[in-house]
Amino acid sequence: MAGETYLTIIGNLTADPEMRTTSNGGTVANLTIASAPRQFDRNSGQWEDGETLFMRCSAWDTQYHPTASNIQASLAKGMRVIARGRLEQRSYQDRDGNKRTVVEMRLDEIGPALSRATAQVTRNQQQGQQGGGFRGQQQGGFAGSRQQSAMSNGYSAPAPGATVQDPWSTPTGPSPAQGQEFGGDDEPEF
Repeated sequence: MAGETYLTIIGNLTADPEMRTTSNGGTVANLTIASAPRQFDRNSGQWEDGETLFMRCSAWDTQYHPTASNIQASLAKGMRVIARGRLEQRSYQDRDGNKRTVVEMRLDEIGPALSRATAQVTRNQQQGQQGGGFRGQQQGGFAGSRQQSAMSNGYSAPAPGATVQDPWSTPTGPSPAQGQEFGGDDEPEF
């Protein structure tokens, strides 16, 4: 949307993400990212931390994106993360009747920072779908063109009949309707 303030922050989680279910049945994950700039001090010859920013963040599960649940299953206290989202300001009254205003980041995306760690990605399987985005093309030559491209780049193709581990294209559910290339009935229209 126009006029929103987007932010990308890199830092460490200060605690495990907190999951909460709202009164209307929504699921939200709340977390705090601590981001401290580091500067090299030439006089002392050492790196020094600057003022730490503690950014409170929230992410919601939606019909198409279980972001909050994925955060709970994937991230834990101390992990270094990269997060992108929108700054939001909201006001409320505390228990004493005082008006409070908070600024937090509504997460669009978050994941582990790979500069100091490794991660293994497991794609979510939505009910009634199979993994991967180009389903209809796999029977018609997509895999063959990918194999041909790999050979032309100096890579050797797998031996005929060999099992190739490709989690993005391995069917795990019922096959899609003929001619349907993207998503199922539960994905949004563009």
